Amino acid sequence: MKLFFRQTGETGPALVILHGIFGSADNWLTVAKMLSTQFRVFTLDQRNHGRSPHHDDFDFEVMAADLKEFIDDQNLEAPIILGHSMGGKTAMQFAMNYPDAWSKLVVVDIAPKFYPIHHAPILAGLNAIDLRTLSGRQQAEELLSRYEANPGVRQFLLKNLYRDATTGHFGWRLNLPVLTRDIHLVGSELTYLRPTPKPVLFLRGAESTYILPEDERDILRIFPSALIRTIAGAGHWVQADQPVAFVEAVTEFVQRIA
Repeated sequence: MKLFFRQTGETGPALVILHGIFGSADNWLTVAKMLSTQFRVFTLDQRNHGRSPHHDDFDFEVMAADLKEFIDDQNLEAPIILGHSMGGKTAMQFAMNYPDAWSKLVVVDIAPKFYPIHHAPILAGLNAIDLRTLSGRQQAEELLSRYEANPGVRQFLLKNLYRDATTGHFGWRLNLPVLTRDIHLVGSELTYLRPTPKPVLFLRGAESTYILPEDERDILRIFPSALIRTIAGAGHWVQADQPVAFVEAVTEFVQRIA
């Protein structure tokens, strides 16, 4: 599958960034610009997200294959792969499936374990918005507020809402039916586990519970050379909560493990 992407920066090692569930490449514009002083940054829309194609198949195996196709198409030689949350799981699956196709891996606030479904209210809210009768973004915001109390999260989710310039009708950039059907797969444990000794950095937010101390054993079983670092003052969206500390941690890791 040909994924939509943006490139920021023209020199330095290639760094490929994968967003999380309900996200897109656009969420990474600020951080990509910061990283572009050191890297050629490629921010991707994963399948069923952003401007990438929609498809009925949706799991980490096919998303890892999408990433491999992108790397081959762009002639990137052993790039650095960075993934947040769902994107982190895609990155880990890719690293195991294609061990010679990358040089370093950065996994942001996710472990290779199973996570129970916790996006049901968000999906219920998105599905409650009737695009046929929607009058505008304010109405969508009001409808979504019945399901999601955090206004920041609502704004993040509604970045996926767009209005067709030709028809004037609203639509979702997300493949909402498939995400609703297969949301359990986003939390699934990774498959075909194969240990890899290559350099890996796990970044977790100090205020997040996605990577717990007891998860470190399983991480090190798959990635025995992994470094696990905690960013103070950050929750699950580490890169948004502490962008400077995030960029410094990524850059230091790549330069130190050269």
